[in-house]
Amino acid sequence: MSDERTFAMIDLAGFTALTEAHGDEHAADAAELFASLARDSLSNGDELVKCIGDAVLLASSTPDAGLALVSRIHQECRGVESFLTTRTGLHHGSAIQRGDDYFGAAVNLTARLAAHAAGGQVLATGLVAEAARKSGVGVIELGTADFKNVEEPVEIYELAIAPGLVETIDPVCRMRINHSAAAGYLRRDSAVYWFCSLDCARKFLANAGAGI
Repeated sequence: MSDERTFAMIDLAGFTALTEAHGDEHAADAAELFASLARDSLSNGDELVKCIGDAVLLASSTPDAGLALVSRIHQECRGVESFLTTRTGLHHGSAIQRGDDYFGAAVNLTARLAAHAAGGQVLATGLVAEAARKSGVGVIELGTADFKNVEEPVEIYELAIAPGLVETIDPVCRMRINHSAAAGYLRRDSAVYWFCSLDCARKFLANAGAGI
């Protein structure tokens, strides 16, 4: 049976490094805690479909419900001292339900989005981004991206569900900044560049032909 659902895949950024630094038991504890936080965040109509290592796959009835669920999970994670940041993909589409699991292109694309996200970043496709705009969540158009086993380029959007958590590198001064504190961003071809200052943005534009 095919069902329309908003799927969210959330995994822990830096989980491999955590495992190497602190060992398998510590990493397993973090994954179990994360799954518990996700389970405690469920509301009516939400499902924790499955846990896959350090990731959870969730399904909600509508984009609004999916956005609310992801927001609650982020809040729960923020409440845990020194907890790993998350990477999130959100997509609304049809999938085949078999038992307690879902299969199909919508689930695969959701997983690709999560893998594409940076630590702290929430990436979404069009229907979810539209719902986010209507609910007052900040939305940044990131252009199209190509994903493995997805035939057509996909329009993706960054959602400000977890402001202050997404970090990137200024391409000019190489300083690490988070998106909430950035002076601004520029889109060039299929890439988005964030800057710590307007001076760095001007230098980037002045030297764009030099391959910065």
